[in-house]
Amino acid sequence: MKIAVLGAGAWGTALALAAARGGHDTRLWARDPAQARALREQRCNRRYLDGVDLPPALAVDADHGAALAHGRDGLTLIATPMSALRTQLAAVTDARPLLWLCKGFEAGSGALGHEIARALRPGRPGGVLSGPSFALEVARGQPTALVAASEDDACAALAVQAFHGPALRVYTSSDITGVEVGGAVKNVMAIATGIVDGLPQAGLNARAALITRGLAEMTRLGLALGARAETFMGLSGLGDLVLTATGDLSRNRRVGLMLAAGGTLEQVLQALGHVAEGVLSAPTVLARARSLGVEMPITEAVVAVLEGRIAPAEAVVQLMARDARAETP
Repeated sequence: MKIAVLGAGAWGTALALAAARGGHDTRLWARDPAQARALREQRCNRRYLDGVDLPPALAVDADHGAALAHGRDGLTLIATPMSALRTQLAAVTDARPLLWLCKGFEAGSGALGHEIARALRPGRPGGVLSGPSFALEVARGQPTALVAASEDDACAALAVQAFHGPALRVYTSSDITGVEVGGAVKNVMAIATGIVDGLPQAGLNARAALITRGLAEMTRLGLALGARAETFMGLSGLGDLVLTATGDLSRNRRVGLMLAAGGTLEQVLQALGHVAEGVLSAPTVLARARSLGVEMPITEAVVAVLEGRIAPAEAVVQLMARDARAETP
């Protein structure tokens, strides 16, 4: 199969590696010509996946048109941040199947990926590839399971054909809303868990409580948007939440840890050096929830900390001071 991957960050590069290793004719597009040249010459993405060699068969270039042409009769993956998804979707004017990898709500519109795609490409096949996965582990060939979600069964099946193999299992789902909500909200909850883990007065009990109640928040928002409850007990819900909230490779978790240590958001992002989608999507998640009348107290606390309105320790105190209630409605 011919596969085009648009975006040479950590996740795009990792999946391009997986596809090329699986014998697919894969082309990786890098927006920056200098980065594309470095990838070709060094055969390694040193900024994002240092130490992992690119397969000789993996082609890399900065020609967006050539990459689009390569994926026309196979599969095209959009591996840019959420902020660039709309632009990339608009550039694909034919009816080819598309998958995107970004997780979040679009700033401003509050739209999920499939809502943007539905507006720009009505009736055309598309979906999201998500689940608990650190790019570095996928690039190294360590065991990983993902979920391809699409309302078009053939589109989801293409993801299985492209990536399912000895080290990478790909499940399918028709609940694209649930899969996307899980992928977006877990980043916010990972920031919250990092904050709790970084506070000396908190502990493992607090972490377990926060993850559990974070899953409840995620599910409430998903159901209000039309998702299925069982999706949030799967890979893109519970699975991705646990990984991102507890794994040391999680950028969003690191944001929370550094905020708890006293860093300002500006200092944290400068030290991080990479995109942490939870920082970008937290205010939008909260706005979308409020528009639907969905209560998300953990998300509210994270937004307040990110905006500098309360200190991390105060956020935990406020959450613990909430009135007692039934665990399930």
